[in-house]
Amino acid sequence: MELSPEDAKLVTLARASRARNGAAEGAAVRDLDGRTYAASTVALESLRVAALDLAVAMAVSSGAKGLEGAAVVTDTASVDTTAVRDLAGSGVSVFVADAGGTVGAVQES
Repeated sequence: MELSPEDAKLVTLARASRARNGAAEGAAVRDLDGRTYAASTVALESLRVAALDLAVAMAVSSGAKGLEGAAVVTDTASVDTTAVRDLAGSGVSVFVADAGGTVGAVQES
């Protein structure tokens, strides 16, 4: 699958976040102003947050009013895109990639 340079950047950021933290997932989102936010899964005894949910939360806490795109690097076939839909509405592409960065699926929010 050929990604635009902006979407390829999201996959790269998600991969880096996952690798840096040794997390189950890494995610990145791009807001309507082109700013990007990357996060990895949080798995503490008292707190569990999916990488995509955390990336969306970071965008919201920085004042984002919507999203243009998202990517998740994970070992699972699909991801929960509810947080993306809550912020951006439907129709935002969420690229789901493996650890090597190969996009295996595109989910719509």
